[in-house]
Formats: sequence, C-alpha cells, structure tokens
Amino acid sequence: MTKNTTSDRNDEVTLRVDSDPEPVVVLNPRGASRFVITCDHAGRRMPARLGSLGLDDRDLERHIAWDIGVAETARHLAERLDAPLVLQSYSRLVIDCNRPLSVASSIPEVSDGTAIPGNANLASAARAARANEIHRPYHEAIAALLDTRVIDGPEPVLFALHSFTPELEVERKPRPWDLGLLYNRDDRLAQHFERALDEEAHGYNVAHNEPYAVSDESDYTLPVHGEGRGIHNLLLEIRNDHLRERDRTRAWGHFLGGILK
Repeated sequence: MTKNTTSDRNDEVTLRVDSDPEPVVVLNPRGASRFVITCDHAGRRMPARLGSLGLDDRDLERHIAWDIGVAETARHLAERLDAPLVLQSYSRLVIDCNRPLSVASSIPEVSDGTAIPGNANLASAARAARANEIHRPYHEAIAALLDTRVIDGPEPVLFALHSFTPELEVERKPRPWDLGLLYNRDDRLAQHFERALDEEAHGYNVAHNEPYAVSDESDYTLPVHGEGRGIHNLLLEIRNDHLRERDRTRAWGHFLGGILK
C-alpha cells in the first residue's frame, strides 16, 4: 500500500488544478422521468494538491471515503427510469456534500475512528476553497436542474441514493437493515415507496430512518433542495455489501427502478 503526504499549504486559495476532474457530472439532464437522482458521495477522487490527505490505499477504498457501489447503481437506476442523475466526483473526506458547511463533519478530522491528517487544523482559506470548488458547484448543478424541470414540466421528485457499511469500526455493532428510507419532516415519498415495496416479494429488511436520520444539522441535499422547494424527496440507503459486484449494482438499479415506476 502507498501512503502519500498531503500539502501543508493551508493558505492555498485555489484547490483544483487543470488536471483535476470536474466536481460534478450530470447525466441525462433531459430525461423524461419526474425523478431527479443525486449521489452526494459517488466518487473518491482527491484533488492533486491534497495528495491522499495522509491516508493509505486501504482507507481510500473504505466507506469513509465514498459510498461504495452507489454510482453504478444510480446509473442503472437512471437508465431504467430515463431520469437525470447528478454525481459528485470527489471523496467525502475532501468535503462532504451532504453536510452544511458550518458543521465539523463537513470536512472531518476523524471518520469512523480513522484520523484524517490532511484535514487537521485547516486554515479558513483552505476550507473555503473546498466549499467553493466542490460543494458549491455540485449543489448549484442540482438547483439548476430542478429549476429547469419546474419550468419545463411537472413538479420534480428528488431521490438521493447512498450506501452504508454493515458495521462501523467504532461501534462493532451489526446493522441488519438492507434498505433505509430516510427523510426529515416530509415522509410522503417514503410512504409511497414503502407501499410499492409491500407489493413486491423482495425479502429485504427495510426500516425508516435507519441507520441514520435526516436533519437540518446533519444533512444538506434533502433539506435544501427537497424540503426547501416543497417537493417530494427521499434519501435511500443501501447496505454496501449488496453493491460490491457490478452485476448486483445492475440488479439493484433494476429493482429500485421497478419500485419507483
């Protein structure tokens, strides 16, 4: 395993260089579906200037760096629904795009018991660069897509796709759920989704607001783009051991697409 050092230039105003990928990828923006699918933790890229944040390869493959399997699942789901899809390219360790910028977990110094050296003692300019160059354009892309669809067609429906680890290292307590239906004040889509699930012989352990719950303090995408607009919204968590093989991500995309249709 390799272990790169990260830059200590916390006064750097610009984060990304020309060779770094764009922070957001929008697929099928003119899709016919009312659903708009988002993946806040789709990627695990690192801006070149940050190296690996002081982490080794194993850590960058773990759930602390990204939502395992969710990008491929979302692509299959978007194709099944003919829905637009917004993917965030960078690791959640650089900046978590499903967190308000004001909370500590936005740029975590520790994640599931693992210290993130490249996030320790960041200067305000370094934090602002991550917000301005990754967090902001991602959410501007979601907002622009929703704005366009409100003008051009029926009210959109926001569907955020995530995955979770079967067991946190700091807790060592199994998480038995296969699917979590997460929401804040608005449970309309969760109730619709559960009723559609009940019509399928799926055999999955489904729970509401497990293994997390959505709140204004811990989440950004649903409170801002969903509840903020008054549109139906839902965050779906899939346990990531279901998504570690490509054929299973395809199967999950097909399954979820059938439920949402």
